[in-house]
Amino acid sequence: MIFPCLDEAEALPWVLGRLPRAFRPIVVDNGSVDGSAGIARSLGAVVVSEPHRGFGAACHRGLSAATAEVVCFCDCDASLDPRQLPLVAGPVLSGAADLVLGRRRPVIRGAWPLPARLANWELARRIRCRTGVRVRDLGPMRAARREELLQLRLADRRCGYALEMLVRAADAGWRVREVEVDYRPRIGRSKVTGTFRGYWQAVRDMKSVLAR
Repeated sequence: MIFPCLDEAEALPWVLGRLPRAFRPIVVDNGSVDGSAGIARSLGAVVVSEPHRGFGAACHRGLSAATAEVVCFCDCDASLDPRQLPLVAGPVLSGAADLVLGRRRPVIRGAWPLPARLANWELARRIRCRTGVRVRDLGPMRAARREELLQLRLADRRCGYALEMLVRAADAGWRVREVEVDYRPRIGRSKVTGTFRGYWQAVRDMKSVLAR
């Protein structure tokens, strides 16, 4: 279980406290200055460091550190409930799917602001046009087999990592499935949509992936 982490001290107790026992947490500290790494260790997580900033860099560091046959990714900001990870990992473990994405379902008003939801809708539309895979969400909670993921040779180390994973998986003929998962307001400030620079970087990275 891979949690990319950048200054998530407030959210970590809730996130790791709700992780099912069958999942081994790997928290990838991406340069936190709020004590996130120490908190994660105190809560029983394996903590690895990725000094190069970037969501993709943190995710890939976690993938390299993992040893389980099936790996999951999940945001570390408490917007997604780790108790629902079995729903996402189940189809991969059973052999029914190669990549499973957790399609976000807001459970609280305001959890997913309209501008962000519209941007996600447009991104999903472009993914369908580019790959033919019928998805409605990029799915920040996801699961796949570790060795197969490594064979995709993902290159993006910033905001395009999750998108590149889906595009390359589709190009490789993977069976992609979506399952619904709850989505709630994150704890703390967003590193992407919370700043103009973060939003612009995400848009640029994702456009670059889709253009390949």
